[in-house]
Amino acid sequence: MAEIIEIRDLSAPGLDVYARLTEAQLRNRLEPEKGIFIAESPKVISRALDAGYKPLSYLMERRQIDGPAREILARSGNVPVYTADREVLASLTGYALTRGVLCAMRRPILPSLETLCAGARRVAVLEGIVDSTNIGAIFRSAAALHIDAVLLTPTCCDPLCRRAVRVSMGTVFQVPWGRIGQQASDWPQAGLAQLRAMGFASAAMALSDDSVSIDDPRLAAEEKLAIVLGTEGDGLAPQTIADCDYTVRIPMSHGVDSLNVAAASAVAFWELRVRD
Repeated sequence: MAEIIEIRDLSAPGLDVYARLTEAQLRNRLEPEKGIFIAESPKVISRALDAGYKPLSYLMERRQIDGPAREILARSGNVPVYTADREVLASLTGYALTRGVLCAMRRPILPSLETLCAGARRVAVLEGIVDSTNIGAIFRSAAALHIDAVLLTPTCCDPLCRRAVRVSMGTVFQVPWGRIGQQASDWPQAGLAQLRAMGFASAAMALSDDSVSIDDPRLAAEEKLAIVLGTEGDGLAPQTIADCDYTVRIPMSHGVDSLNVAAASAVAFWELRVRD
């Protein structure tokens, strides 16, 4: 049974995770097993619970307790539930709770690259993507469009930051993901070498004179394919493009030269999916 706690003191220590810790402090990079992330909305939190994530506490509007949040609270055991009116919660967090519910959850231990790729045939590799909205949207497309795992280079945005989790609609809990390398120097040469050793061909999504169209039959014929997507604005680094097996373009019209990385990922995931 949840422990309902009426908020009367905004400085209460139990509220720190919602009001006074930065995303970096929540991640706790030095001790990842102690890291925390914030999930927002009953639907997203429910998907996290389905995936085995453990809630530490809740922050929610009063009306949510016997309303939309009732089901997730019934699944959460004896955890603290801090509650107040919408205006009080907004003054505490600094933003309006879109769906009226936040949940602090324990971060998972990320699987190894070998574990992530065991049995996978299509993986997405995200190079230096820093916009949390794009990360969330890419995860949503990956879940919907047959991607087996998402691999993030060391300079990518955290997929468990609050905005990325919300934009992903909780699909970040459904698609296996992890880091490909721990420091910037681990990518691209070392990371691509690891993928190649596991049997993956690599497709750099980029515009260049020697690129092939995304509907080139050689791509579909690859047993294992890593689809490599680059950062907003600059795209993939020249060294990454040079080291990949293919450079792949999405044919476009009306003089449009490129798509937002989240939109490009959806096109790439669908067109390059396993078809057998």
